[in-house]
Amino acid sequence: MPEPTPLALPEGHPFGPHNLPYGVFSPGDTPRRVGVRLGDHVLDAGALAAELGSPHTALLTGPTLNPLLAAGRPVWSEVRAALTTWVTDPAHQAAVERHAHPLAEVSLHLPFEVGDYVDFYASEHHASNVGRIFRPDAPTPLTPNWKHLPIGYHGRSGTVVVSGTDVVRPSGQRKAPADPAPVFGPSVKLDIEAEVGFVVGVGSERGRAVPLEAYRDHVFGLCLLNDWSARDIQAWEYVPLGPFLGKSFATSVSAWVTPLEALETARVVPPARDEALLPYLDDSSAEPGGYDLRISVEINGEVVSEPPFTTMYWTAAQMLAQTTVNGASLRTGDLYGSGTVSGAEVGQWGSLLELTWNGERPLELGSGGRSFLEDGDEVVLRAWAPGAQGVPVGLGEVRGTVVPRT
Repeated sequence: MPEPTPLALPEGHPFGPHNLPYGVFSPGDTPRRVGVRLGDHVLDAGALAAELGSPHTALLTGPTLNPLLAAGRPVWSEVRAALTTWVTDPAHQAAVERHAHPLAEVSLHLPFEVGDYVDFYASEHHASNVGRIFRPDAPTPLTPNWKHLPIGYHGRSGTVVVSGTDVVRPSGQRKAPADPAPVFGPSVKLDIEAEVGFVVGVGSERGRAVPLEAYRDHVFGLCLLNDWSARDIQAWEYVPLGPFLGKSFATSVSAWVTPLEALETARVVPPARDEALLPYLDDSSAEPGGYDLRISVEINGEVVSEPPFTTMYWTAAQMLAQTTVNGASLRTGDLYGSGTVSGAEVGQWGSLLELTWNGERPLELGSGGRSFLEDGDEVVLRAWAPGAQGVPVGLGEVRGTVVPRT
């Protein structure tokens, strides 16, 4: 029986021609190049474009996605349309097969050079759970500003790593409420945050805000993101200025960036607003700004949670507007995270902080009870979105294993 070709995909494959996420790969020790995922293969997009005479070949032959990201929305659409034609037109089948590599035989790399990194706190369910855990006597779990603006903080772009990179357990100061003094050592409350990351393509002018309606002119696509968190380090350091060492040691992203165009059928209306929003955030008359993304969280092969992105109170467009409303500029490769994705039910919470209620209710796994992550634990985030004609759109997974500091 002949080997299946890259075009011979099973019906309904989540990485079919309707998807075509972008990444960066290298076969063996060869230079990095832009690739497009098709099924369980990656297409050398630059080599294919060169053979077929694309005017956009130069954007697809470098070692990162940044030239394509910076090219702008009209070019993004043209390149995607060309790729879709190449992988669906039988006339191009031979060329596609010549430039297809099995995923199992290539190395995947961080797909873009990260500019700035901002992490938000956009899930009402997550923020409410955190409020109940840390402020149990407060009259309401949310802070007074939470429903008036998307809360965020600036992270560290230099420690954004691609899926598959090991995560070294961080060290720092920690102090429990009953401890007489802080101690230094490895985090004992290492956690995950199941998030969605948004990748900026076109930058913006300093001093000029990006309005809601310009979101898709600036954001190229999205990916899964795990913002690893050392809860004990964070709890001691974050008052009054917020997360620092408890978050900056590693942020894992997928090797594949899904273009927004692939997710048009997954757009949904966000939850109803409880408070009137200021004009720059008011999306009451805007196009649907949410995304129907179905996420799963696995620890050592066991699904422990399935957070729904439909419940996110703040949208990606609102987060972008908030990032720039003070005049801050965007740069190609900027990355911003949604914050932990959590739903209303226990099985939909996107962090161990919530799932174990800060360690009070350990998870029972086949690998043993877990309050927080242990060395050797592997965490995998997966997700998909509904596509046209019921065909799912797969998002690239995010995988990471905790290893001890040596």
